[in-house]
Amino acid sequence: MEVSLSFWVVFHLVVAVFLAIDLIYWEKRKGEIRFRDSLLWVIAWISLGLSFSVIVFSMYGTEEFIKYITAYIAEYSLSTDNLFVFLVIFTYFAVPSRGRHIVLLAGIICAAVFRGVFIFVGVALLERFHWMVYVFGAVLIYTGYKMARGGGEAVDPGKNRVVNFARKFLPIAPTYGEDGKSFIIKQNGDVLFTPLLLTLLAVETTDIMFAFDSVPAVLAITREFFTAYTSNIMAVLGLRSLYFLLEHGLRLVENLGRGLAIYLIYLGAAFILSAFGIEVPSYISLLLIATIILVLVLMARLRRKESGTAE
Repeated sequence: MEVSLSFWVVFHLVVAVFLAIDLIYWEKRKGEIRFRDSLLWVIAWISLGLSFSVIVFSMYGTEEFIKYITAYIAEYSLSTDNLFVFLVIFTYFAVPSRGRHIVLLAGIICAAVFRGVFIFVGVALLERFHWMVYVFGAVLIYTGYKMARGGGEAVDPGKNRVVNFARKFLPIAPTYGEDGKSFIIKQNGDVLFTPLLLTLLAVETTDIMFAFDSVPAVLAITREFFTAYTSNIMAVLGLRSLYFLLEHGLRLVENLGRGLAIYLIYLGAAFILSAFGIEVPSYISLLLIATIILVLVLMARLRRKESGTAE
């Protein structure tokens, strides 16, 4: 089904409006980000993402509706696991609170652009080269294997080549400036970049690395560009609020990476099976990701309860 240009214009305008509201709200908080505020915004963004499924249903029917929900949950879960890596990056660069939400906003915008490009290229490759099914399937299985072994979050900002290149050739100030959220400041008449730029580069290069895992995952769920793209965009929109919620210590799923490893291996196997004409029903994928998350949440709650009883 061809989607009109006017729809895409309206879709991205609505996304821009919501991001602007989000930015204005957090700017008024002046870095004082409370747990309650973060929780309410996480609920709002999830509600928006799930509500969009109604549009998918009206345009594509039940099958793509289920695939959208599945892709949204999968991408949101993968992105959630990645947020802990961003926490490592922010800690490494000692980024002030106001700077963190600016970097995350810029990161969301850049992530949306890169995801759109990767999904478009991925769909085109799958349509043109049948053997790409095996490549994407193998990528998912290997990524799942790495995550199962605990290698999913091994990121060292100090060894990031893009960051080190920027440090070498750009004039970097030693501080973040007075407001803590500027990418460029003036010192003694010189224009300097703040460490916030290095932080953004670290976040973006890391996110691009993650995209090589998440894009095959969403394409294993659906080959429809509309469903794959919109589910990705809706999933990444609320990551900033979710990050601050997690920063407050709410880590409901302590072993999310291991659970996602199982799901990625399943998607990789399903991807390869599709090359032989064996299609796994979309509701199976939805039930599996929902079951994995539910089991991990219950296990985390049980562990915390046992820990509290022991104390």
